[in-house]
Amino acid sequence: MRYLEGQEPDPLYPHSEGMHAMLSLTMGLSVFIAIVLLWLGIKGRVMWLTWWSGGLLLCSLAYLIADFVNWI
Repeated sequence: MRYLEGQEPDPLYPHSEGMHAMLSLTMGLSVFIAIVLLWLGIKGRVMWLTWWSGGLLLCSLAYLIADFVNWI
C-alpha cells in the first residue's frame, strides 16, 4: 500500500479493505475445502488427511469467528 509523502499509516487499521476481503474469502474457501477433504479422509480411512483437514477447518473457522466479532 502506498501513502502520500509524510502521511503515516493508521495503526488501528494498517491493511486495506481489499486485503481484508481477500483474507475472508480465502478462509471461506478453506472451510469448504476442509469439509470436502475431511469427508474424503473419513470415507477413505486416511488418518493424516482426516487430521490435517480437521485442523484446517478449525483454523479457518477460528479466523472467521474472530473476524466476525472484530477481534482481528
